[in-house]
Amino acid sequence: MMKKGAQPIVARHVIWLSWKLVVLLSVALCALALLRLHSHSDLSSSSSSRLRPRIYRPKFEGTPKIAFLFLARRNLPLDFLWDSFFEAADVASFSIYVHSAPGFVFDESTTMSLIFRGRELKNSIRVGWGESSMIAAEKLLLEAALEDPANQRFVLLSDSCVPLYNFSYIYNYVMYSPRSFVDSFLDKKEGRYNPKMSPIIPREKWRKGSQWITLVRSHAEVIVDDEDILSVFKKFCKRRPPVDARKGKLNIKLQKQHNCIPDEHYVQTLLAMSDLEGELERRTLTYTLWNQSATKMENKGWHPFTFNFANAGPKQIQDLKDVNHVYYETEFRTEWCRSNSTLVPCFLFARKFSQGAAMRLLSDGVVGRTDASELLDSPP
Repeated sequence: MMKKGAQPIVARHVIWLSWKLVVLLSVALCALALLRLHSHSDLSSSSSSRLRPRIYRPKFEGTPKIAFLFLARRNLPLDFLWDSFFEAADVASFSIYVHSAPGFVFDESTTMSLIFRGRELKNSIRVGWGESSMIAAEKLLLEAALEDPANQRFVLLSDSCVPLYNFSYIYNYVMYSPRSFVDSFLDKKEGRYNPKMSPIIPREKWRKGSQWITLVRSHAEVIVDDEDILSVFKKFCKRRPPVDARKGKLNIKLQKQHNCIPDEHYVQTLLAMSDLEGELERRTLTYTLWNQSATKMENKGWHPFTFNFANAGPKQIQDLKDVNHVYYETEFRTEWCRSNSTLVPCFLFARKFSQGAAMRLLSDGVVGRTDASELLDSPP
């Protein structure tokens, strides 16, 4: 039998233990919160520290190269045009890298152009439009090209791109400028920025622009070195799924998601976060004519206009060459096209061009004269 007076002592002991447990729990929660805040801060700081290359590389001595980086679905349907383009170039002044579908090989069965044979990346990945895999493929191209110290400029091109000038003009234009050419502007109108990206990617650093970039070596290194910003893009920058009639009312919920196209934001945002915008010509060297579809079936999406044989004549090409400025509506900014402070035409390349349009460029002597009829039997 418990002695008289023992019960109050036990009760006080229980209360004291309860309070002690509450205090310990509170301290633990505070410590956890501080730890998370500290780790979040570390992530932000580590992101900033990894935005710039970490390895010092001495200045390259010798003939600098332009690395032409092709993003292809499989083959290069305009390889005959590029073959003529590179034919007049010194082989010591350029290099070629192609990211194609995994397992695709550029050999005598897939291209008539000797210059593209064996140029494919061996570690290519499957790429989906509007997915982070597009960024990953770009990084693989840059990483491969950076292995050659002679590569001092890096030009990203699609498999439907064409050059608007001969090699020597493009080489001098790009090499003469100490800046990268990156189309980059404030993204105010569209709801692509996901607030969950903050504070690692602050809203004021969010940028948009064309994925077709031309980089100096130090900026290419920034992109290849980055891991943290890309991981945020993979998690929070995703393309909104298309409307599917079979999903009924679920479409309403799906269409409220952020519609983010990673390759239109990643490089621009990364360089802005690296405080490198002062080292850029904030425009692309690749011309694209955008047509807005008005049909409900295509959900009023924007699609690039395709040039064919009929509309790729001398007048149309000259019109592209005559463009000397670009207006950015969200910033009320007119970007007069310069290369090292000298006024120049804005565009060196253009897309999307069909095989017929590319043949006409050859016939008209845009990149070099040849008989277009000899190209009709080129392999698929």
